[in-house]
Amino acid sequence: MRMWSKRLLTICFVAAMAAGAVAQTPQKDYLSALEADKIRDAETTNERIKLFVQFADDRLKKFQYELEHPSTTNHEQQLNYLMNAYIGCVDDAADLIQLGIEKQENIRRGVDLMAAKTKEYLEALKKIQTEAKEIEIYKENLDDAIEGTQDAMNDAEKAKKNVAPPPVRRKS
Repeated sequence: MRMWSKRLLTICFVAAMAAGAVAQTPQKDYLSALEADKIRDAETTNERIKLFVQFADDRLKKFQYELEHPSTTNHEQQLNYLMNAYIGCVDDAADLIQLGIEKQENIRRGVDLMAAKTKEYLEALKKIQTEAKEIEIYKENLDDAIEGTQDAMNDAEKAKKNVAPPPVRRKS
């Protein structure tokens, strides 16, 4: 009897551990829990693209602020984290555009927003590169960000041609 209770207890423990592991969904490390919830709760791909663009904008502004007002602790880590987070947001928005095209969704607003914002971001990144404040700290990430932003801008421009056309109103 005692042997069966130990086995039953072991099985229950293993099942509880497995359920806990399944319940934990991987979260992107550059999104806060609130941001991840917003992405999850967004109903359309357009809304998700808009959110990722907003988050990228936020990360880039925080990066610029950190350059102008260096924190006394973890300055180097903060700069690299913010640049990596920016890259992740832009890449995820570009991936959503590709997904929307594959699913033939109407993502015209998201594509237009991405095309406009990536031009702004590219200008800001190139300005950061030319001013070169503490560039040795984040140069590699900045180069990746410029390349990723150019790719996202090119993808958005191509997507403008491939995205589903807007609905046509018929006159009766």
